[in-house]
Amino acid sequence: MSKRLAELERALGVRLLTRTAKGMAVTPAGETLLHHTRRMLASAEQIALELAEHAKGVRGFVRMLANLSAIVQFLPEDLQGFLAAQASIRVDLEERPSGGVVSGVEEGAADLGICAGGTEFRSLRTLPYRRDRLVLVMRADHPLAGADGLAFAETLDHDHVGLHAASSIYGALRTEAQRHGRPLRLRMHVPSFDGICRMAQAGMGLGVVPARVYDLFGPRMQLTAVPLTDPWAQRELRIVTRTGPLPPAAQLLLDHLRPPAG
Repeated sequence: MSKRLAELERALGVRLLTRTAKGMAVTPAGETLLHHTRRMLASAEQIALELAEHAKGVRGFVRMLANLSAIVQFLPEDLQGFLAAQASIRVDLEERPSGGVVSGVEEGAADLGICAGGTEFRSLRTLPYRRDRLVLVMRADHPLAGADGLAFAETLDHDHVGLHAASSIYGALRTEAQRHGRPLRLRMHVPSFDGICRMAQAGMGLGVVPARVYDLFGPRMQLTAVPLTDPWAQRELRIVTRTGPLPPAAQLLLDHLRPPAG
């Protein structure tokens, strides 16, 4: 093994390991090689899995990235309808924050993605997907419960529970608080919308979620919802793809997801 490692170092022209009396440590160059090697092994494993699917009669495989809002609100029904019509196609769906969706599609990790409309799309082609609006969720005994609508600035005297720091919703809340020169009283980050609702149910603070998410989780937790009146609370979700032709299976899914013209 030592001989093979030494040969690899000579071939690459860099030191991969630092040898000491107590053992070996990975150098920065070694860490870089390890990172890319793991990606190559994962890709090889994925190739084997997808080829096995083709051997079973699958005629297409679509890799898709989407943010949490799209996955929870719209994609279950949309993908169910697509797969019912295209039984020989498989969809590999992965959740990422909107910025990660753009990066993944741009780098070729997915054929198409869905992300928030305010995301920097860089070189990608974009198409409209759906619209949603954000609401505040809270317990019925919260001081703000019962309002017909609230600007986000009116909530800054109260505790909040937020999505993870990379989410577009949390980014919008933080930006709005900074615009008003106020701190966002965030008690905790949670990884999911149902987590926000559960924490709001426990009295940990206000949560901001899409209205359709509240419809799914809020009533059964005895929560109430108040619409946010800020213009940024009316949101657009967009489909992103690389420029140029898509694989046939991905094009079929794109055609299914995008709204009809006009």
